[in-house]
Amino acid sequence: MPDGTDIQCELAEEVSVLPAISAVSAPEWDACAGPENPFLSHDFLNALEESGSVRAQTGWLPRHLAVNDRDGRLAAAMPLYLKGHSQGEYVFDWGWADAYERAGGRYYPKLLSAVPFTPVTGPRLLVRPDIDRARAQEILAGGIVALMNQLNVTTAHVNFVPKGEWDRLGEFGFLQRMGLQYHWHNDGYASFDAFLEALSSRKRKAIRKERRQVAETDLTIRRLVGKDIEERHWDAFFAFYMDTSDRKWGSPYLNRTFFSLLGERMAERVLLVMAERDGRPVAGALNLIGSDTLFGRNWGCTEEYKFLHFEACYYQAIDFAIERGMAKVEAGAQGQHKIQRGYLPVETYSNHLILDDGFRDAVEDFLVRERRQIAHEKALLLEESPFRKDG
Repeated sequence: MPDGTDIQCELAEEVSVLPAISAVSAPEWDACAGPENPFLSHDFLNALEESGSVRAQTGWLPRHLAVNDRDGRLAAAMPLYLKGHSQGEYVFDWGWADAYERAGGRYYPKLLSAVPFTPVTGPRLLVRPDIDRARAQEILAGGIVALMNQLNVTTAHVNFVPKGEWDRLGEFGFLQRMGLQYHWHNDGYASFDAFLEALSSRKRKAIRKERRQVAETDLTIRRLVGKDIEERHWDAFFAFYMDTSDRKWGSPYLNRTFFSLLGERMAERVLLVMAERDGRPVAGALNLIGSDTLFGRNWGCTEEYKFLHFEACYYQAIDFAIERGMAKVEAGAQGQHKIQRGYLPVETYSNHLILDDGFRDAVEDFLVRERRQIAHEKALLLEESPFRKDG
């Protein structure tokens, strides 16, 4: 492990490996993670583990890194998992795994720093504010390499990091990968109508038509936060989630217990959009509330209504963000249809450390070409922006 004796803020020398997030207290972890991103909170990560959604049997073995200060308090940390597959990551490396194993290598298990099942950007090198950030990041990066050698792992991946952390990990020898997502940005809009005024006339009319058609159904749309969310709502939403899993993924990542724990411990950071018919929920969208960002996560329904998906997932999220003065809405992975609804393409970033030199060279060559393609794709997609050209 890197020598930490020269750290100004009195970091300890060793990097510890935590077998569970519960091995450290919530206040200590959250002091490093910060309050901005709910997915990095101790409550969220612990709900995944405590519910059994994240465990060795599901291919996610917790191996979080921890660095203490001289007083024994957590000073820096990194959410980290030993993985036996590439499911639930949203940064796709199945092609890499296939190529490496056909060449005689062993791709799995691998190390992954991410929030399980969650394509949301946020820091992975978590450092307490009073600690020397650069030095703590260096120690954590060294801890990954040491653990790779200890476990005889060939690759380690750090997904959905901020641009600054992407650059920092690049300095430590991690390869750099880019992707695209679709985010809505609040340009100081006073209302949803004010947002619509920023769009071209044709796009503005199309959105109004979609919202009107949903409003004219027999549905009632409710936005539930905090104590408004009851177990019956989680029962309904889990049914929606399972329906989507059956149709899209084949097997669900999250179990019913997880949603109860989320409601019990993080209800004030949850926005649940529910569509009801005669008082009975028929569709829903789950969002988590950050300090300045609303994060759209899961959607599902048991009855089909035209444009309801757009209303529940995109327009209600924009409404909520405007009301609360939030800076943006992150609508999750994929979906070029989001552009016409005001969600524009933005880059996402991930880092990849590969110890096999030949394999590393091949992946690096691929990533150079892929980054050029991503930049070109983003430029083309931005030409489809619904916003007025004179705006």
